[in-house]
Amino acid sequence: MSRIGNKPITIPAGVSVEVNGQNVTVKGPKGTLSMDINKLISAQVEGNTLTVTRPNDEKETKALHGLTRSLVNNMVVGVSEGFKKELEINGVGYRAAKQGKELVMNLGFSHQVRIPEVDGITIDVPNANSVVVSGADKQKVGQMAAEIRMKRPPEPYKGKGVKYVDEVIQRKEGKAGKGKK
Repeated sequence: MSRIGNKPITIPAGVSVEVNGQNVTVKGPKGTLSMDINKLISAQVEGNTLTVTRPNDEKETKALHGLTRSLVNNMVVGVSEGFKKELEINGVGYRAAKQGKELVMNLGFSHQVRIPEVDGITIDVPNANSVVVSGADKQKVGQMAAEIRMKRPPEPYKGKGVKYVDEVIQRKEGKAGKGKK
């Protein structure tokens, strides 16, 4: 029995959900998201709740049931509240700035690292050492944050680099000096 798949999704005020065959479209104040669900799964809107159902209890169908419900719920939350990922930049001379629609970072390379904004994603730089990626699509927000982090991942000796705010870097001890036992 899928516990996640059986939970109904509550549709908040200001959000409209439209089910057209296998296509689910969610419209809200933060934007519009659309997704095609698997043919084994069906979705129905009843009042201000959306339910996702499956026809049988086969293993594949049960897995798709919970997955589909989670993806549709993420769409509803995204268009009503939005998602955000916060990144932190550590290191001497490492900093970020916003120039137009582009994130410009100095990360210890001989050149500046430039990352353009993608449609539906906004990049904010509240100060020189933090970057906030936000948007309605959870997958796009996470992907953009991961791409920014991969430009200079945190290293384990000094902790320099780009990391998530809630990420804990496992620190390593440097090499032992000569003559120490």
